[in-house]
Amino acid sequence: MNGEIGKRLLKQMLRIRLIEETVAELYREQMMRCPVHLCIGQEAVAAGVCEALEQRDYVMSAHRSHGHYLAKGGDLAAMLAEFYGKEAGCCGGKGGSMHLVDLPSGFLGAVPIVGSTIPIAAGVAFGTVMRGEDRVTVVFFGEGATEEGVFHETLNFAALKKLPVLFVCENNFYSVYSPLCVRQPPGREVFQIASAHGIESLQGDGNDVLQVYELTKNVITRARKGEGPFFLEFKTYRWREHCGPNFDNDLGYRTEAEFDEWKERCPLEHFTKRLLAEGVLHESERQEMESDVCAEFHRALVTAKQSSFPDAEDLLEDIYAR
Repeated sequence: MNGEIGKRLLKQMLRIRLIEETVAELYREQMMRCPVHLCIGQEAVAAGVCEALEQRDYVMSAHRSHGHYLAKGGDLAAMLAEFYGKEAGCCGGKGGSMHLVDLPSGFLGAVPIVGSTIPIAAGVAFGTVMRGEDRVTVVFFGEGATEEGVFHETLNFAALKKLPVLFVCENNFYSVYSPLCVRQPPGREVFQIASAHGIESLQGDGNDVLQVYELTKNVITRARKGEGPFFLEFKTYRWREHCGPNFDNDLGYRTEAEFDEWKERCPLEHFTKRLLAEGVLHESERQEMESDVCAEFHRALVTAKQSSFPDAEDLLEDIYAR
């Protein structure tokens, strides 16, 4: 393992985990008035995929987008300010958690409508081809989005045009409270759906950040050569409720045994132990990473809270109307 890459992957996962857990704590203050879809437990996919990208590459996401935004280099202070509805937010305080954008980092946006950014990402990739740009576009979505018609239409178009686009499915097995078994037929894996559209499709362990990185790095390299598009399915698991800062196992849609089994497979804990065991990382370095993230978050939080709310006259700015 490349030690520097390993440390970057670990720090990114740790950063996402600590930020999301702190957001969950702060949410109870009732000062963040937008819904939040936390990715605690799923950090390896965001960290592994984005580590394989270049600054010039584009990323789009859906409602559970905090990790993708952060891993691609999105501004933390602007993200927090958006949660608080402040004008310093990345969408001017008008979008909230499910509408994040950071153009300088190549994070083109997240939209809460299921599957809606999939065709947009294909359009972005088509545009880069028409302009002769050396960019790859990545779009993240959950397995529920594969049940939308626009998913199939987009994959057909992407395959037809051989677009440099990577479709990344984070399969956490639940669409809100509905498991896969009530939504899709048994015996069929999600990545096989994409394969049927003529797109090279692979499946990986979404809790193994190194595997995520290596699979992504390989297909991104090939996409740059015009061999795309590609589809990667990563199986993972969200720990918190579908929407909000709490745990919701008491609702009965999943069992405590299932939750405990996936928590034992914590991507952050397993990778930390691996790096320590291989001598790539020392405990003092891990502690320094944690300290750095906490300090970064504190600075960003102060900036976000001190920012002003948008003026009333700005209500209709930056929107579209006929």
